[in-house]
Amino acid sequence: MSMPTSPPDQPVILGFDPGRSKCGLAIVGVDHIIRYQDVVNSADAIATIQELQRKFPISLIVMGDQTTARDWRQKLDTDLLEPMRVVMVDERNSSLEARDRYWQMYPATGLMQLIPQSFRTIPRPIDDIVAILLIERYLERLIA
Repeated sequence: MSMPTSPPDQPVILGFDPGRSKCGLAIVGVDHIIRYQDVVNSADAIATIQELQRKFPISLIVMGDQTTARDWRQKLDTDLLEPMRVVMVDERNSSLEARDRYWQMYPATGLMQLIPQSFRTIPRPIDDIVAILLIERYLERLIA
């Protein structure tokens, strides 16, 4: 579900939702425009981040602070060719929030609209949407 666009002129933020088997990645500008989002296998996460570093002027990585965060933080510090500043963000309730955001971003169509949102099954992993929410939480924290 990759959505690459042409690189922006302004620095962007990489959102990273780390996990044991899969990771969510998103690139968002301070203008809140999503420039990339994808869910990748955990084994491919570092290589994907390195590729994104070549394509986008990433200013920092915003990462969730739950599950495997400590291990991933260490991997980012040691394995990235170009080390980046990493900011940890509270990840609580982000999966629930990502379910709601999914339906905002990809509204139900046809008969699916008749099914209450809480009963609908999301047809793909939403870790990339969690990564977007982490960036938004970081940006909101800057304003507050």
